[in-house]
Amino acid sequence: MYDDDHAAKALGIELIEAAGGNALLRLRITATMVNGHAITHGGYVFLLADTAFAYACNSHGPVTVASGAEITFVAPSYEGDLLYARAEERTRFGRSGVYDITVRSGDERGPVVAEFRGHSRSINDEGKGTS
Repeated sequence: MYDDDHAAKALGIELIEAAGGNALLRLRITATMVNGHAITHGGYVFLLADTAFAYACNSHGPVTVASGAEITFVAPSYEGDLLYARAEERTRFGRSGVYDITVRSGDERGPVVAEFRGHSRSINDEGKGTS
């Protein structure tokens, strides 16, 4: 999946691991990613978390997309910060799943920047639901 993820690569998102419903990604915040308050634009934090979510929920094999997501911003990050997003599967049922993603600054155990919850849905190749 990473080989074809042009958006992630263009932004410098690095895939560290993805397997068994979990994933870990990182992103260095650049000058073009900060807003007028000199903090990381929330859209980039969401994008990193959403990308980790995508890799986690697709690690099982069937094509899976987001059916919804929400984020809580906990603390700011800044230009030059290295953000880590760890996605963890909470449950899968039928074609659906729930995943929690924590975004941290500095390293995998650094201060929390955001908490994200994603809801997934597996689809078939034509984009229609499967049974």
